[in-house]
Parts: sequence; structure tokens; C-alpha cells
Amino acid sequence: MHLGNARTFLVNWLMARQRGWKLLLRIEDLDGPRIKRGADRGLIEDLAWLGLNWDEGPVCQSSRSEKYRQAVAALLEPGAAYPCVCSRREVELAASAPHAEDGAAVYPGTCRGRFADVAAARAASGREPAIRFRVPAQGSPPIEWRDQFRGPQRIDAARQLGDFVIAKADGTAAYQLAVVVDDADMGVTDVVRGDDLLDSTPKQRLLYQALGLEAKISEYYHLPLVVGPDGRRLAKRHGDTRLAFYRSQGVPAGKVLSLLAQWSGMADVVHSVSPQSLRAVDLIEPFRLEALPTTQVVFAAEDDAWLRGWS
Repeated sequence: MHLGNARTFLVNWLMARQRGWKLLLRIEDLDGPRIKRGADRGLIEDLAWLGLNWDEGPVCQSSRSEKYRQAVAALLEPGAAYPCVCSRREVELAASAPHAEDGAAVYPGTCRGRFADVAAARAASGREPAIRFRVPAQGSPPIEWRDQFRGPQRIDAARQLGDFVIAKADGTAAYQLAVVVDDADMGVTDVVRGDDLLDSTPKQRLLYQALGLEAKISEYYHLPLVVGPDGRRLAKRHGDTRLAFYRSQGVPAGKVLSLLAQWSGMADVVHSVSPQSLRAVDLIEPFRLEALPTTQVVFAAEDDAWLRGWS
């Protein structure tokens, strides 16, 4: 968990404590190559160090595979999803592939209607197929919703999203499907996350509808990311910004909370309390969602220096 993740969790925690929500801790551990053994324990230790708790969980997605398989089958049966044997490289190289506004390749629909079923796709290609969700065709009404932080949103699914993967070739559920199944099953009503996931919302709304779960669609709040000086979201290229690193350097939890609070529109609170003594509970009463910055927050070298006591 790095500082950007921690700020998003803090906002979730503050909103939950203010509004009487239950906070669910879910470990999204389906992205095999990126999963590190023990990372979940480290995350829990980081949250406890900051004084942040939760009401339900932790729940690991890796224990819910059967739920996801059932959802995939429910989408395949009526043709809401279909098998796809295209590699990522083939999608990117497809001459007909349009591109989303962020430059990412939009799937051109090569396998839409190509195979009768998964077995036929496997037999014809010699590959294990992924499963894609069939978005509304060109000319369909746009998907519209209101983000509770960013306001009204509108997107043309065929042009801007394309048919997206809901299960990988190895059978693992993709993020978009897993979180919809989990949120609906666990009674999640409000999702507060970084705005790098804003374009996931229309995909997830489509899945809710196709699975007959439209009444359970969550409210979404997408917050501007914490980024490095180069404007890109925090990553290894910006140095070690993990909470575990600052803990190992002897940085007090209150000091980290002070920085997170400044990034969450509470600079006045931070200036009135000693950073070393600030507690998460001290931020519950003064927190205001409308005070959050509406633009990206930059983690600069001076922030790192301040945390480690260099300035």
C-alpha cells in the first residue's frame, strides 16, 4: 500500500465513519503475476498502523472463483458474452482497431459471432479462449450516470469501450466481472476509488444489467489520483512511497496522516495539531467530501523530505 492507496482508503474510512456505513475490506488477489506472497498481511499491518479499521472482511477474491464461473456461464448462455482467441498483441495491431480517448486500443470485435461456443473456439484455434462481454452496438443510446464526486457522465460504449474481457484464458475472472459479482453479493452500496477507474463504471453498470442486478448498482465516487511530479500515478519510478517503507524509517503514523489529510482538504486541521500526535479519529468530524481537491494531488520531493524529517 503506497501513499496514494492510503489516501483513498482514508477517504473511504472517513466517509463510512461519518455516514454510518459499514466498511468492507476485500483483497483483490486475482491478477496472478502481480500478486506477492504476504502482501495482504502487509496491507493489514499498514492500515492498523494508521489507526484505520473495517467492519467486514477481509474477503479474498481468490476464494470466490465458483461465483465468478457461474456469472460467466450466465452471460454466455444468452449471448451477452462470447469466446475470444485474439491475443492482446493482435488487438493492438489490428488495422481496424479504434482507440479510446486515452490512446488504449478498443477491441475491434474480431471474434464477435465467430464461434458457436467456447468448445468451438478452442477446437478451431488451438487456444484456450478468453471471454468478452458484448457491449451495445454502434448507434445504441450512450451510457449515462452521475458520479457523486465528478458529476454527470456519458459514454458511447461501442466507440469508447469495445467488447471487454470478463474472464481470462486461464479461467480467472477479470476485475470488471469480479467486483460486480462481489459488490452485488456483499451488499455494497457506495464505491469510493481513484479516477483512473472512472471508465470501469460503464462496464460495470452494463454487467449489473446483464446479470439482472440493476437494482443493486452502487453509487460511485471517483477521486483525483495522487501522482508524481511527472503527472503519472504513483509507482516505483517515483521512489519508494509504500507505507511499509516509511514505517521502516521510523516515520510516525501521525505524520503520514497529516500529509494524507492535507491531500484530503483538511490543511487547516493539520496546521492546528502536532503531526506526530495526529490520529485518524481526529479527522472524522472535520472531513468534508466537497473540500477534496478536484485536480490531481502531486507527491513532490519536499513531501518525502518532510515525512522523513529532512525539512
